[in-house]
Amino acid sequence: MDTPNLYKRASLVCSKIPYGRTATYGQIALLCGMPRNARQVGYGLKTGLIGPGAPAHRVVNARGILSGAAHFDAPDLQVLLLRWEGVEVTWTKDGWKVDLNRYGWNHTLAEAEAFRELFKRQGI
Repeated sequence: MDTPNLYKRASLVCSKIPYGRTATYGQIALLCGMPRNARQVGYGLKTGLIGPGAPAHRVVNARGILSGAAHFDAPDLQVLLLRWEGVEVTWTKDGWKVDLNRYGWNHTLAEAEAFRELFKRQGI
């Protein structure tokens, strides 16, 4: 599969991250069928290749750190958007962080299978 298809798939996956929940770059890559492409997901969000409507503020790294926050238009914008959705964001020595156990998107197997079918139907 080529990278443009990853971005198309990631756009669909990101659009389904529930309000008030966060997903990791790796989780999105996994749901796209490309589990080793977490960095490409981050790149796609940073550069807009995943699409302008993607809720990038809901995407964090595997430890819950808001590692992409510097790429938003204003400092702390990601923090503000998450807090607006009811997600608790705290400052740590590693940066802003969310509790993935509490606010992480626990997608289901049915959701993963539905994405797979959607990608197949769309030829991506």
